Amino acid sequence: MLPTEERAAASAVARPGRRSRRDWLWGYGLIAPMALGLAVFYLWPIVQTLYLSFTESGMFGGQTWVGLDNFAGLFGDEEMLGALRNTLLYSVLVLIGVPLSIVVAALLNVPGLRGLGVYRTLYFLPVVTMPAAVGLTWRYLYNGDFGLINYLLGQAGIDGPYWVSDPEFAIYAVAVVGIWSSLGYNAVLFLAGLQGIPKHYYEAAAIDGAGRLRQFFRITLPLLTPTTFFVVVITLINALQVFDLVYLMIDTKSPALAGSRTIVYFFYEQGFVQNSRGYAAAIAVVLLALILVLTAIQFRLQKRWVHYE
Repeated sequence: MLPTEERAAASAVARPGRRSRRDWLWGYGLIAPMALGLAVFYLWPIVQTLYLSFTESGMFGGQTWVGLDNFAGLFGDEEMLGALRNTLLYSVLVLIGVPLSIVVAALLNVPGLRGLGVYRTLYFLPVVTMPAAVGLTWRYLYNGDFGLINYLLGQAGIDGPYWVSDPEFAIYAVAVVGIWSSLGYNAVLFLAGLQGIPKHYYEAAAIDGAGRLRQFFRITLPLLTPTTFFVVVITLINALQVFDLVYLMIDTKSPALAGSRTIVYFFYEQGFVQNSRGYAAAIAVVLLALILVLTAIQFRLQKRWVHYE
């Protein structure tokens, strides 16, 4: 038999007391607003979208259950397949900005660099600038007749193309803006990762005779892989959802739209222009599935190329 005090202590551990239950209630009460917001603004819209993807909207409202017809139509829709190709191409192009961000972060991390705060602010400005301002400004810069880019090319004797009106160049022009827009944010993340690397690694490498370039490839890049993994995942997810740049930079009547239409832009056309809400919901579900699959693949590959300390 256990002594009375030991039995009381064991009972208190096995059965939460009044104070413990009160703590649980406080905890649930504190997370309730966030959980309610997630349920209302995220989970419920997802459920609604899934339901709508199996229906067809009438001209005067209401839905008719059509099963998998919307999805069958999507995979036979040339515009949808073209939008998928454009989105994947844009995503691959934007990922080029990740190594550029590493280089920028490494340059901003140089000890004793004068004007470091100014450089960081300049690189981060595109992140806090409204997307509408970014898209319209770059549309002016890309203008084939009086844009600044073609003016500078003309000064060098080069006849610049119509960047956002030519189907061959439109998606690449938009991708350049996407890289420029995300460069500052990614560089700040990499800068935080660089500053978290212990200095004694570099001191030991310098004693062994390793130069700055060798230190960068042998120390910096391997220890930055967790940050790189995070940046790649976030960049890819954002790239798959690109809409505002295409909407603001490409004219709806331009032939370049066919070569730069993305999945989200196609969703906008079907849902808000054509008022085909069931078909648009199916597009959203396909996009969600694509993001989940690509993210799962990246997490699957995480153990092979991400090295933690």
